[in-house]
Amino acid sequence: MGGSSLVTRLGFLLDSDSCIGCHACTVACKSEHDVPLGVNRTWVKYIETGTFPDVSRKFSVMRCNQCDDAPCMKICPTSALFRDDKGVVDFDDSNCIGCKSCMNACPYDALYINPETNTAHKCNMCNHRLEVGLEPSCQIVCPTQAITIGDLDDPTSKISRIVARDDVAVRAPEQNTKPKVFYRGADQASLDPTRTAIANDGMIWAETTPSHPSVPVALGSKPTDEPGVVGRTAYTTAHHMTWKSRVSGYLVTKAVAAGVMAVAALLVLLGHEDVQAAVGVVPPVVAGVFLAATGFLLVTDLKQPTRFHYLLTRGNWSSWLVKGAYVLMAFAVVSGAWFLAGVADQTDLLPYLAPFAALGAAGTAGYTAYLFAQCEGRDLWQTPLLLPVLLAQAVTAGGAVYAVLDVFMDVPAPTAIRWVLLGGVLATAALLSVELTSHGSRHVELAVHAMTRGTWSKQFWWGGVVLGLLVPFVLTVVALVADIDAPALVAVGGIAALAGMFAYEDAFVRAGQSVPLS
Repeated sequence: MGGSSLVTRLGFLLDSDSCIGCHACTVACKSEHDVPLGVNRTWVKYIETGTFPDVSRKFSVMRCNQCDDAPCMKICPTSALFRDDKGVVDFDDSNCIGCKSCMNACPYDALYINPETNTAHKCNMCNHRLEVGLEPSCQIVCPTQAITIGDLDDPTSKISRIVARDDVAVRAPEQNTKPKVFYRGADQASLDPTRTAIANDGMIWAETTPSHPSVPVALGSKPTDEPGVVGRTAYTTAHHMTWKSRVSGYLVTKAVAAGVMAVAALLVLLGHEDVQAAVGVVPPVVAGVFLAATGFLLVTDLKQPTRFHYLLTRGNWSSWLVKGAYVLMAFAVVSGAWFLAGVADQTDLLPYLAPFAALGAAGTAGYTAYLFAQCEGRDLWQTPLLLPVLLAQAVTAGGAVYAVLDVFMDVPAPTAIRWVLLGGVLATAALLSVELTSHGSRHVELAVHAMTRGTWSKQFWWGGVVLGLLVPFVLTVVALVADIDAPALVAVGGIAALAGMFAYEDAFVRAGQSVPLS
């Protein structure tokens, strides 16, 4: 790699026709970078196709694709992932807060959290070697020269000539990340993990655990019995789920904060701003408590929680994690001003604050749709219905909170509150029914399968649908039709709605990460 300072856009050529699956590249990478056990910057995937005796085993090297349009860089809130002057997407440990968003943004499973540094790592083409004119360690040790690095902007380079002349492929081209890792001679089933599955009898040299996402295989069936599956994954590495219950909980806590202030703004619009406790004081207190809970969940989910302030001091404005932090702070300011007006019995100021409260509530509830849209590795989260679902859930949460408050204090317009709860539940149910019956990519279909018929189906149906939608719907309708004044019935429905909301969000978050990416 002499003269590497002149290279402007480096890429990899991985020759699957030459690869013998020896794992020398994996071992060299681990040795070069002191990669801990259980995680990998580069690894070799084995797949098996055909029917005995006409079977074959094929190998593909998996790693960061050094995308020209890298989603991990866009979502990284502190620019810990950056591109150097050679086109290499590198990382800076000192900036990483361990939010794991890059891991969901990457369609290639390329990133991992280093258990020793608690920061995100990945293949960086051995950039420290490139800077002194040396080749990456994986390229040096490959016994069959199946790994080639070169300048894609130089038409005379070996990699440019092969890419121009031969039939090469990239992984997940539909994601439009413009990957710079090209495969020659690779079986498409090896590059598309939804076309192979891990059989019930496991893999060679590795235990099959929930950390190995795979296309669902029916009990007693072969992987090739599944629609679209043409072979079995015989060996790959585990990739752990990154966002779990804290992220699911954060979606609910901010929905509550947003919803209670949105309903308070509605009550002001209906002329009830003079009700000091139920409109002027309690709603911003509830919003403040749940905003604090939102912040707590977000910070404790970081692998480097003491660096949370980097979102503000080193913020990358292309990331919706950063934008969302400012949305939450702006909403907290509006809620604080509302509280001061209520405590000071200056409720005549609330009509002026109501539009800002409603806008802040919408931003707080809905910005996560744009954050999840940046997670390009998770197709389920790309649905355009996510924004209206989040807004409908905030309406539900606001109605639910006020239904509970109605048990303990005099709440104005209790019938209107019941209609708000009912409207939120019906809107959420309608949106979910459309989402579940629409047909997206194969990734979406597999994720929906996991959510509605697979691992999280009981949680989704009994928690999200029955508890979260059906129970509050029935109880609220009964209260409205029978004109029941006692608030306890609707309060129970409100509590059920919030509990069911968490069950649904948890199933949605986990199912979105259940589809294999490598």
